[in-house]
Amino acid sequence: MGTNHLHRISCPADLRRMSADQLTELAGEIRQFIVETVQTTGGHLGSNLGAVELTLALHRVFDSPRDIILWDTGHQAYVHKLLTGRASRFDTLRQPGGLSGYPSREESPHDWIENSHASTVLGYAHGLATAQQSEGGDQRRVIAVVGDGSLTGGMAYEGLNNLGHSGRSVTIVFNDNGRSYAPTVSRLSESLIKVRMDPRYVRTDNQVRKVLRDIPWVGDLAGRALGATKAAVREMWEPRTFFDELGIRYFGPFDGHDMAELERVFSRVAKLEGPCLVHVLTQKGRGYAPAENDPVKNMHDTSYAKPGSYTEAFTEALIKEAEARPELVAITAAMPDSTGLLPFAERFGARCIDVGIAEQHAVTAAAGMAMGGLRPVVAIYSTFLTRAIDQVNLDVGLHNQPVVFCLDRAGITGDDGPSHHGVLDMVLLTKVPGMTVLAPSSYQELQQMLHDALEITTGPVALRWAKTAAPSVPDDQVGYGLRGRKARDGTDVCLLAVGKMLAATTEAADLLAAEGISATVWDVRCVKPLDPDMLADAATHRAVVTIEDGWREGGAGSSIADHLAHSGNNGPVPAIRVLGVPNQYIPHGKPDQILADCGLDAPAIATAARQTLT
Repeated sequence: MGTNHLHRISCPADLRRMSADQLTELAGEIRQFIVETVQTTGGHLGSNLGAVELTLALHRVFDSPRDIILWDTGHQAYVHKLLTGRASRFDTLRQPGGLSGYPSREESPHDWIENSHASTVLGYAHGLATAQQSEGGDQRRVIAVVGDGSLTGGMAYEGLNNLGHSGRSVTIVFNDNGRSYAPTVSRLSESLIKVRMDPRYVRTDNQVRKVLRDIPWVGDLAGRALGATKAAVREMWEPRTFFDELGIRYFGPFDGHDMAELERVFSRVAKLEGPCLVHVLTQKGRGYAPAENDPVKNMHDTSYAKPGSYTEAFTEALIKEAEARPELVAITAAMPDSTGLLPFAERFGARCIDVGIAEQHAVTAAAGMAMGGLRPVVAIYSTFLTRAIDQVNLDVGLHNQPVVFCLDRAGITGDDGPSHHGVLDMVLLTKVPGMTVLAPSSYQELQQMLHDALEITTGPVALRWAKTAAPSVPDDQVGYGLRGRKARDGTDVCLLAVGKMLAATTEAADLLAAEGISATVWDVRCVKPLDPDMLADAATHRAVVTIEDGWREGGAGSSIADHLAHSGNNGPVPAIRVLGVPNQYIPHGKPDQILADCGLDAPAIATAARQTLT
């Protein structure tokens, strides 16, 4: 491109020495650099391409990390990373030992929160502002960037309500890229914006109110008259806005790609007291034609449902079931593409319901739909369902509603890091009374399980599957109903594998056989309720090893061990070893390597079996 501004920036202060022309050149450099990097590393593309000028303006006006800049969702912070000294390491994005795909407190003092689960930043902002503006606080300014869907979540509105009520000084930047839900806001005339943003206007208004308050009775009447007059003027020029009703001053909308205008706006708002919201309009995918022309998600990320994946198996099965069941509806929380629902939506239209980033609402709405005679299938990432576990338990479970939860990205997911590993679902869902939990080990198993799940009408069912490719197996290797499937007969040790872990467990049995150790292998299939025939068979062995890719404590293996220990059989209880993910936050990396590090690859499983036998 003929310039190399980016690699001369070591901190945001360097931006303040650049001319307008240099900043324009830098914006182009950043876009090209992000595209080239993400094409190699994977990650979130469209949202970051749309936030370039916005991020440059923020860092030129505010003094990070002295000023606290928070991002919601965190996947739109790539430009922020580049401007805060991490450009030289950006090729390690989402790679083992490299930069996180989200803000990371471990990486930089400029990153205050990780925040890859949306709609939370206004809660953080309220808390940080309360601390900063307390008697012993540092009086740092707090800036919360929200957008790319984060304003569709209920927590965002809880945060807005509390910020408006508290009057805490927080600058909210609403990055409206056309892909998020925007509450009703007005288009103010440019002159009225300038008046309302001018601190002198605010100070004068406050002074007039103070003088009037000091005049008994007359002051009260005059104060109310002043308020009514102002309201009437505002009704002439603008509709009463959603944000104003909450006690948050609204400014905008502004062109989110006009750096000079954004800098003027941020400089003025920074001088105001109380919560303010700056509404900026940005173009998701800006500057990269394939992203600009992507009608589905503006290349939000580089993932898609790959051929041969569990997600593809789900898509095929769901459409087949929907053709036979007119009452079937599918629900997603802002992820119809990644969960495989787009083909369903194209085929069945209004029977596919996207509620936005509102997982709690999705679950309770599904309960209501089931009460009304529909058969809701909630397609959601494992990690995001945990945000709605109370609704799963009390709104669905307590009412015995036949909602089917289809959990994609269960287990170790890899590149997106600790917030995206789906390691909690079995721990939580197996504790919901009446919940059935199924874990497919192959493409064909998933399709059979979805059919079986829809046949259950007495309570909720959850299916959970991995992000990785799904093995394709012949019909005689597919189970049915709520039964486990014995994949291999043996005499010494019984290996009980959950879901995708069947492949590594079968390989471990081969390693043991080469040493003369005979292993039985079961595909658990139904995590809850456990197959009594499978448990009875396991109890006949000297040793039992369970293998799962969720948290070891409180998961499937713990339940199996408890059943075997209290089975009431007259014979001795076998030695039992539970293998799973340790109870800790797992950093990003490649799934196979993470599983190996957790002792969940074939050699480690074989070693655990040997040790349990001795």
